[in-house]
Amino acid sequence: MPELPEVEVVRRGLATHVEGRRIAAVELRGHRVARRHLPGPQDLAARLTGRRVAAVRRRGKYLWWDLEDSVGLVLHLGMSGQLLVEDPGAPDERHLHARFGFTDPGPELRFVDQRTFGGLALAELDGDGVPRTIAHIAPDPLEPAFDEAAVVRRLRGKDSAVKRVLLDQRVVSGIGNIYADEALWRARVHGERPASALTRPRATALLAHAAEVMREALGQGGTSFDALYVNVNGASGYFDRSLAVYGQQGRPCRRCGTPIRREQFMNRSSFSCPRCQPRPRRRAVAPPAP
Repeated sequence: MPELPEVEVVRRGLATHVEGRRIAAVELRGHRVARRHLPGPQDLAARLTGRRVAAVRRRGKYLWWDLEDSVGLVLHLGMSGQLLVEDPGAPDERHLHARFGFTDPGPELRFVDQRTFGGLALAELDGDGVPRTIAHIAPDPLEPAFDEAAVVRRLRGKDSAVKRVLLDQRVVSGIGNIYADEALWRARVHGERPASALTRPRATALLAHAAEVMREALGQGGTSFDALYVNVNGASGYFDRSLAVYGQQGRPCRRCGTPIRREQFMNRSSFSCPRCQPRPRRRAVAPPAP
């Protein structure tokens, strides 16, 4: 699933092309694209038609259109979802699932999803303008609502591995596997270290590194390892060339020269430097009392 920088790149592209436009027609192909909208695709298309896109917003990895009247359209990109701005006369993409036409003569918007994990759904917006279906998602490090001190307290209150806590979207949103590994490397912290073992300055620095690396990725269009993640104009990001540890197994650490290691973590891969990020010692288990 795209992480914060990739979704923000898409959001900015969408904002340029759809904000202020009124939806004239919606074509939804198949039922999967609207499976999160329980009344079904026909109801979704009917309720979207005629609405004006007031703003395109994001929290963490989640993207939505503010359609006014406290209603939003949540756009789930899933693993391979793409939102592409196209000329109405352009040939249909192979995995086209949704098409939005507008009342003006500008380009249309298409939702293309090869793996079909993404989709669309309407949701009520809460008092902060966030869809109620994702109200449990915590603010991300790049939004004004982010409270660093509060997140540091929550992080240090967890005994779980610090990487697991960084990936918990209820603690801090937007950070996925790639940017967690990069932030941990910059902070010289192993992902298996208990979050509660971090000092307040160390935890604060870790969050600052996460924000820093995501801003850098955003400046390079995000990270694209294949053709599935692209901006609205079909362009790929190139931050993969700047990754220090993620996907760099066996290559020398940029800081100390030690080969980067790959480990299993939560059914995925973690990458770190054995010297800069020593694995925490396992706590000795006391023998049972006689």
